[in-house]
Amino acid sequence: MATSEISKKSLVDISFMGLRSSIGVIFIVAGMSKLGNPGFGGFLSNIGLPAEMHILIALAEIVPGILLIIGVLSRISASLLSIIMLGAIFLVKEAQSLTGDGGYRIDLILLAACLVIIAGGPGRVSLSHIVKKLPRCLH
Repeated sequence: MATSEISKKSLVDISFMGLRSSIGVIFIVAGMSKLGNPGFGGFLSNIGLPAEMHILIALAEIVPGILLIIGVLSRISASLLSIIMLGAIFLVKEAQSLTGDGGYRIDLILLAACLVIIAGGPGRVSLSHIVKKLPRCLH
């Protein structure tokens, strides 16, 4: 029975590491594409946001993505990414259709994954668990 308990705990921790890593990579790639795309500033102007925000939005995806992968400040990073996803759903796609062109189904999945990270934390396979100097609420 001890072996079963250990493997269940290990599986949960590895699952959280996989979730954090996959979400982190997705946001890093998305942020890098926005950072190198001058047309993204024009898109922001079309939806009523200042074009200068394209750098801020790109960095708000890249930096938390990196922090999620290494497992530091995971809850704060996931919270920031959740805000970005809410903006994508309601500002950019205007929550018109779940599927089809302009559908927000992928954004909703990313939002749900970020909420799981906020609720569950980084898991034991993370830098914050190894260092143990950060308060638990910041993990």
